[in-house]
Amino acid sequence: MKKIFSVLVLCMVIVATSFAQAKDVKTETKAVKVTEQVQGPQITFQDKTIDYGVVAQESDPYRTFKFENTGNEPLVITNAKGSCGCTVPQYSKDPIGPGETGEIKVRYDTKRLGKFIKTVTLTTNQGEEKVVLTIKGEVKKKPAESEGIPSKANSFNNNNNN
Repeated sequence: MKKIFSVLVLCMVIVATSFAQAKDVKTETKAVKVTEQVQGPQITFQDKTIDYGVVAQESDPYRTFKFENTGNEPLVITNAKGSCGCTVPQYSKDPIGPGETGEIKVRYDTKRLGKFIKTVTLTTNQGEEKVVLTIKGEVKKKPAESEGIPSKANSFNNNNNN
């Protein structure tokens, strides 16, 4: 009985040791990947999707995508194009150096009612593959003004009648 128990304990120790070693190998591999720097420019976004949520008609149309050049050469954005005329991106044409940050400011036409999903496609010097950013949300009709507030036209006419 003691021999069976000893063999069982020995097997458990071997299995536990092998799993512990496997974890260490994975951790070391991740550490190597993190320290490797990308050759050339590399645009890295905090988020590639911005959700406007539910917004009122004619509310703030601007949202900003923030990014960093995580490569080792200057990054240049050569073009940014919205998927339609209602989505207009703005960006700096100046090179963004390694480790520097930048922004893509996007304007969506919040006069248009309803749900939307639009994209902005970026062309950069990091390679042939384009970067696609997404905005989404829903624009609801602006609440009507209260009738308790007189309009300027009514105020003006009432003053002339006195």
